[in-house]
Amino acid sequence: MAPMGIRLSPLGVAVFFLLGLGVLYHLYSGFLAGRFSLFGLGSEPAGGEAEVAADGGTVDLREMLAVAVLAAERGGDEVRRVRESNVLHEKSKGKTREGAEDKMTSGDVLSNRKMFYLLKTAFPTVQINTEEHVDASDKEVIVWNRKIPEDILKEVGAPKEVPAESVTVWIDPLDATQEYTEDLRKYVTTMVCVAVNGKPVVGVIHKPFSEYTAWAMVDGGSNVKARSSYNEKTPKIIVSRSHAGMVKQVTLQTFGNQTSIIPAGGAGYKVLALLDVPDMTQEKADLYIHVTYIKKWDICAGNAILKALGGHMTTLNGEEISYTGSDGIEGGLLASIRMNHQALVRKLPDLEKSGH
Repeated sequence: MAPMGIRLSPLGVAVFFLLGLGVLYHLYSGFLAGRFSLFGLGSEPAGGEAEVAADGGTVDLREMLAVAVLAAERGGDEVRRVRESNVLHEKSKGKTREGAEDKMTSGDVLSNRKMFYLLKTAFPTVQINTEEHVDASDKEVIVWNRKIPEDILKEVGAPKEVPAESVTVWIDPLDATQEYTEDLRKYVTTMVCVAVNGKPVVGVIHKPFSEYTAWAMVDGGSNVKARSSYNEKTPKIIVSRSHAGMVKQVTLQTFGNQTSIIPAGGAGYKVLALLDVPDMTQEKADLYIHVTYIKKWDICAGNAILKALGGHMTTLNGEEISYTGSDGIEGGLLASIRMNHQALVRKLPDLEKSGH
């Protein structure tokens, strides 16, 4: 007997039970259909957070190169636009280890936003390290059309899949900010590097004011090449503007009075000086030396390009640079191509001490 004297009809209970089963089946089958469709498309619904697969998933380095080139060029557009407006909103982030002002401008901030969110939207599960702070409240959704340019497809060829968890991206949204504020435009670059297990594999260096872009992938091709010859006996050495005197004293003892020192701004510019770059504003050098602490987003892209072309970038002691962990290196920098790199390391034993 039901409570309150109400008699339950067996037929009514059966109908209610069957209706409940129908509702549950409808909801559950819809959920499964959604999950299977996502499995087939390889994506999550628009507006949702991407889920990381149990194994972390994979990314195609060809796609990462394509987005890296696009990001560097989009960032470069912002850098150029701000500089040509002549409204930089320049401010200091503090002092560098050498005591110089560590400057930041609207060009840095706006370029960083474009570059970071383009890469993050395309590869949401990949670790991205960038020089400037990323403001989550200023998020910008920039969608990549998933088309790999023909020049990249021609050079790289087949897909190159790697575990997403093994990848670290390094962004420099505006290299040579000091020179940027002085309107020394030729030194300015935007850069993206993709490291796999700490090793630089993809590098992109873009010059916003000449609109030249160099890119390379280790074991995957490039759109830039080494020069036909380099002077190893009395090389032209490109260095930071602030370090020119310090480096000259030591290198003259090693290579003699015929050695030339080229003061320049920006690590990206200095790496391009070692290559065959079709840009009339680009100086040429045989070696790139840096004697003090330097950030990894400054050098990772150049390291990847040199490595892809058979060159080398190490600390002054000849140690390889790992692009995981801390964001800087203490041991200075030596970059060369088509030279006996370890012989150069042995020739320059005092440079790191000079830097300290």
